[in-house]
Amino acid sequence: MRSLNRLKWLHAFEATARHGSFTGAAQEMGVTPAAVGQLVRSLEDWVGHPLLHRTRSGKERLTLVDEARDALQDITQGLDKLEMGLNKLRGRRARSVVVITASQVLVMNWLMERLNRFSETHEHIDLRLNVTEKLMDVSHGEADIGVRCGLGDWQGVDKTWLMDEEAILVCSPRLVPPEKVACRDWLATQKLIHDDTPHPGANFPSWEDVLKAVNAPAAQESGLHINSTSAVILSALSGRGVAIVRHALVKQLIETGQLVQLHPAHHWPLKWSYYVVTPQHAVMRGEVKIFHDWLVQDVLSGG
Repeated sequence: MRSLNRLKWLHAFEATARHGSFTGAAQEMGVTPAAVGQLVRSLEDWVGHPLLHRTRSGKERLTLVDEARDALQDITQGLDKLEMGLNKLRGRRARSVVVITASQVLVMNWLMERLNRFSETHEHIDLRLNVTEKLMDVSHGEADIGVRCGLGDWQGVDKTWLMDEEAILVCSPRLVPPEKVACRDWLATQKLIHDDTPHPGANFPSWEDVLKAVNAPAAQESGLHINSTSAVILSALSGRGVAIVRHALVKQLIETGQLVQLHPAHHWPLKWSYYVVTPQHAVMRGEVKIFHDWLVQDVLSGG
């Protein structure tokens, strides 16, 4: 009987052997060095003896014992053949499909329009969206390519910078008279919408920061706290209050007049940026590279 766990063990062992460290293998596999070490130890427990000599010089360095060195070539060839078999299962027709992952708020307010434009000029490539708030495992085939916003410190993926991000103030045009768009006193009387979605490391401004920056008095209305960026934008669209949002997510809504940018002379640069991410150490399939290059060029050209 085959054990799928052994495939994970072998993957971790083979990657460790190539890199000479758990750290290098972890970066390739998109997991922690401790997780790689545990997988290798599980394989060692199964075979009944150590497979690696462990020495230290600055960081842990690993070399193969003789039995492991003899077996490594067969294991590498086996993993390569498994990968070839999986690619054959995809078939020629499947290679025209690109699976893209992104968060719901990014898809709704930024990515969907671009996907439509791409499809108009690349009819032979089918795009499939995997919309999720968690980070899909691009490095292990859960998607071909991802669009992420963050610090860019994700493990196991290559990344291409698309653009930086900033926070701005917005509300519904039904809520604000034209002459009040930059009025500090008016802002202080409005219901303030708080985006409680975690923004680790982004330096996302608080309402206290914003009111101080525009020299507005303290807010007179109680605030509305929401733990979803999508819901924050929808609340601003419906006139529930004033929101601090990421510019890229509402740029189109501002251009179409569905939202108004308040205090347009003020913006708050974030430490987060947008990136296209792809599996690390992997050659992109032709259609994935076509989409990757098209998206980068579309964004850089101001599309």
